[in-house]
Amino acid sequence: MGDHRRSAACLAVGSELLGGDKLDRNSLTVSRALAGLGLAMTEKRVVGDDVEAIAGAVGDLVARHDLVVVTGGLGPTADDVTRDAVARALGRAIEHDPAVAGWIRERYAAQGREMPVHAPSMARVVAGSRPLPNLRGAAPGLLVELGDRVLAVLPGPPWEMVEMLERDVLPVVASWDPGARRLSRTLLVGGVFESDVEQRVRPLYERFGRDDVSILASYGVVRLVLWAAGDGPAAMDRLGEMERAFSERLGNDLAGVDLTGLAEAAVVGLRRRGERLATAESCTGGLVSARLTDVPGASEVFVGGVVAYSNEVKELELEVPLATLVGHGAVSEAVARAMAEGARRRLAADWGVAITGIAGPTGGTEDKPVGLVHWAVAGPDGVAAAHRVFPGDRSVVREWSCNSALDLLRRRLAGLG
Repeated sequence: MGDHRRSAACLAVGSELLGGDKLDRNSLTVSRALAGLGLAMTEKRVVGDDVEAIAGAVGDLVARHDLVVVTGGLGPTADDVTRDAVARALGRAIEHDPAVAGWIRERYAAQGREMPVHAPSMARVVAGSRPLPNLRGAAPGLLVELGDRVLAVLPGPPWEMVEMLERDVLPVVASWDPGARRLSRTLLVGGVFESDVEQRVRPLYERFGRDDVSILASYGVVRLVLWAAGDGPAAMDRLGEMERAFSERLGNDLAGVDLTGLAEAAVVGLRRRGERLATAESCTGGLVSARLTDVPGASEVFVGGVVAYSNEVKELELEVPLATLVGHGAVSEAVARAMAEGARRRLAADWGVAITGIAGPTGGTEDKPVGLVHWAVAGPDGVAAAHRVFPGDRSVVREWSCNSALDLLRRRLAGLG
């Protein structure tokens, strides 16, 4: 691989990724996977469905990186032009591959679908590339070796991309330098800010090194990623030592290790206690329920929820007293407490979580500004509540609210108040 520092880049293809409706998440998945093999992603780009734009980006990236992963634009429609763009960037021809055409026919047959008239176009491959079978979809990928560099062209749908990445791309990277592999462990922290976590763990940098620690923050959740070089017993021992030291610094704010998020932390806590949860949501519109049901096995502990947007639903379905709604207003601690108790009682659960607030951009007053959210957790030993005025737009306020409520829940489940 030469003496230069190895690096990788991602190129996401799709005009829909340039707007605000759909985000490129594939590059995050690729980055995490490569990090464990000691390969750093130093650049990522998004381009629309334009042959010239894609070709220009591919040509530039493969000239400067050991690995370039391109995702998207491999389907059968007219705007799926990634193959042609890659061929143009590399100065190679496009060829029809009968074996790939057979794969595609088999995939449609296995799915019980009639093959679209333009599907055979997906059997066009870049000359000199290795076609990659798609076991979760129809569009094949491509792997192109360029001397000591590799260009991987993968489908856009994440479930298809991940399978191909793990099966065909990561083994190639792993073979470059087995000694560069790294183990990681992620400490999930709730209820604190990134700056607070940094201040607490900073004294440990001298002991373990700053380069082996990453701090990632997102709307009330902080992920502290710890790295150890190698993949043998020595690396495991070092990672264990790091986990113990950093966990001690984080104390009760540590929600768990290697968890997907605070929803999983809550599910783990409920399962440990053998208890069940119900939700009552107003401004979050079911977001907490969605997060919980994203967790495999949530059906063991999650009963269900009520989206109580109007006062009538709060009163009729959650039994919030009319006098409480009139006297305190829908966005208040009293109503949040009543909603949590109502959900717990009406759905026959051990725990109830409730959120009510003003997500904006309108509806605020001087006393109750946009961003004000109250949340409460009702359990066998009473009700706990909190509130805050969150910054940001409607979606950001909802994310903050969801994570804050889940963090209060996981603390109560752990007996932390």
